[in-house]
Amino acid sequence: MPNLTVDLTGQTALVTGASQGIGKAIALALGKSGAKVACLARNAEKLAGTVDEIKAAGGDAMVIAADATDSAAAEAAVEKVVAEWGQLDILVNNAGITRDTLLPRMSDDDWDAVIATNLRSVFLYTRAGAGAMMRTKRGRIINISSVSGLMGNPGQANYSASKAGIIGFTQTVARELGSKRRQITVNAICPGFIASDMTDALGPALEEMVKQKIPLGRLGEADEIAQGVLYLASDAGSYITGQVLVIDGGLTA
Repeated sequence: MPNLTVDLTGQTALVTGASQGIGKAIALALGKSGAKVACLARNAEKLAGTVDEIKAAGGDAMVIAADATDSAAAEAAVEKVVAEWGQLDILVNNAGITRDTLLPRMSDDDWDAVIATNLRSVFLYTRAGAGAMMRTKRGRIINISSVSGLMGNPGQANYSASKAGIIGFTQTVARELGSKRRQITVNAICPGFIASDMTDALGPALEEMVKQKIPLGRLGEADEIAQGVLYLASDAGSYITGQVLVIDGGLTA
């Protein structure tokens, strides 16, 4: 797949949920484009793999093993990036989980865990990251939502609520931070069905049913979401804020 050519040399980034899937693809894309990347997730061993790949490609990166739902950890993560690299230019809020089940069977914990990981983490890291960006009067905040935040999906009341919440949060914070003085943009990306361990678990029959609903007739790739992040993080995205970029092969058309 052709890659967008973006030069992010001299910039620093923090990506939550960077140990696998879309988050890992985003971290790699940013690193290969010249940004220094702080890769955050709970699993330090998996994060080390992401960091090693960035360094092998000639980039610079660090591991931050942390719970994305922890307020103190969010502040500490941003402080570490600024202490190590002097500033925070790009924040990608990608951490997310699913606990799918129909509403009558959904437990309090199923609801709370998904809302905390998917939505609370966006609030915590945006609040912490915005503080650092306001000091340098520039920044890019990119929140990974989902097409499930735009349309209903049976069995995902918790997930859809969290992803819809990200969209509303993004639009509000874009208005708060998007001044001539601050120059901080805030946008969301809504991926559709992306090839991953989760979609592999659907099995061939269900996967084929999903593909039939997608006008382009295939699942997306994590790298295609990463290309959207690169665009919004680049100078080409400097006049885009408060927007939702849908990358779903036409599923929601």
